[in-house]
Amino acid sequence: MEQAQIREHNALTEHNAQWWNAAERAIDRCFEVSAISAMDGGIERIYLTPEHRKHNDLAAEWMRSAGLETFVDAAGTLHGVLASSMPDAPTLYLGSHLDTVPDAGKYDGILGVTLAIEVAEYLCGKDLPFNLEVLAFADEEGVRFGATLLGSSAMAGQWNPDWWDIEDENGITMRQAFVEFGLDPERIGEAAIDPAKTVGYLEAHIEQGPYLEADDQPLAVVTSIAGAQRLTFTVTGESRHAGGTPYEYRQDALVGASQMVLDIETIGREHEVIATVGELEVVDGAVNVVPGLVEFSLDLRAASDEARDSAFEAITESVRATASARKLTVSWELNHSASTAYCAPHLQRVIAQGVAAALPTQPAVESVPHMYSKAGHDAMAMEKAVDVGMLFLRCKGGISHNRHEDVRHDDVMAALAAFSRAVEALAK
Repeated sequence: MEQAQIREHNALTEHNAQWWNAAERAIDRCFEVSAISAMDGGIERIYLTPEHRKHNDLAAEWMRSAGLETFVDAAGTLHGVLASSMPDAPTLYLGSHLDTVPDAGKYDGILGVTLAIEVAEYLCGKDLPFNLEVLAFADEEGVRFGATLLGSSAMAGQWNPDWWDIEDENGITMRQAFVEFGLDPERIGEAAIDPAKTVGYLEAHIEQGPYLEADDQPLAVVTSIAGAQRLTFTVTGESRHAGGTPYEYRQDALVGASQMVLDIETIGREHEVIATVGELEVVDGAVNVVPGLVEFSLDLRAASDEARDSAFEAITESVRATASARKLTVSWELNHSASTAYCAPHLQRVIAQGVAAALPTQPAVESVPHMYSKAGHDAMAMEKAVDVGMLFLRCKGGISHNRHEDVRHDDVMAALAAFSRAVEALAK
């Protein structure tokens, strides 16, 4: 082997060893933070609790060891700053969230934070034309107060004043919780960033679905984050004696609702959207009563608002037809609506280039997988203020929000290399 080839081989080996060690550290830190929990035998970290303070303190130690300056903003989000030497430089944000659902896995959100810290440490000492700021968002899941994406909404200047009066299960309002945690509700506006001084926001996250694993793909570029609508449907018939009422006299709300649920699944498949009925209640249910009142939920998600709206129109036509055929009435109430968040094309491009360069197979940039996210992420809130980009990592069995969440070391290593290259490309 020629000397030049030997030097190139040694440099590549050293570089791969660096990413291997960084991936090991990122995964180990996910295990380390999992020990901070309000749940015995499981993982639970929710907003403005002792666990929130502890995970912020631990992540701040990691950030400082990577050479970052840290602070906590007015919403409780932890920031780690790698400052540029250029005066008035804009900021590129990297990160995800540290809070969890009850009985959570080790990687949802947290891996995106530990990856971002590793990327920042790798770039520490390089003269970037922008500040690099790692974010450990305070509350993505919305477990305590029911409102999601709180930390990222505050940063995007989208804080809703109505949230202050929301109570948790113990009757504590969000305003009270802020004060008890040591935050000042009157300063919440200070968490908002200036979009004019921002390069963008990048987030790495486990896929939380089975598609990458099924296709034997370690990484994918995210094109958009599904907009979602959540509704409650009410189906009204007539409660009557089960034994004394012949079929032809029945206005059975449960049978009608059951047909509606089946049709909703069919429409979801036909329109290539995600339509889920997760709750159904027979309001006047009894073993010997023909059901007269049924309520069920609908969670509707799609890659675009147009696709979601088209599917919803088909669903409403279908449920009306079923109600009419069975002499029932049906109505619905919109409980939540969020528009689709689109990842910026130029950020998709640099992430795809990073993935192509990072994978051992060295695929063409055009063949790097692209997909939309069916789950919500902090990038969804940030997109209201700045350009966003996302990278997905495959997760074992597509399992998430579950203690059996798992990732592969090689995938984490590739994600680190891809994200670092994406940041370096933006610096050119």
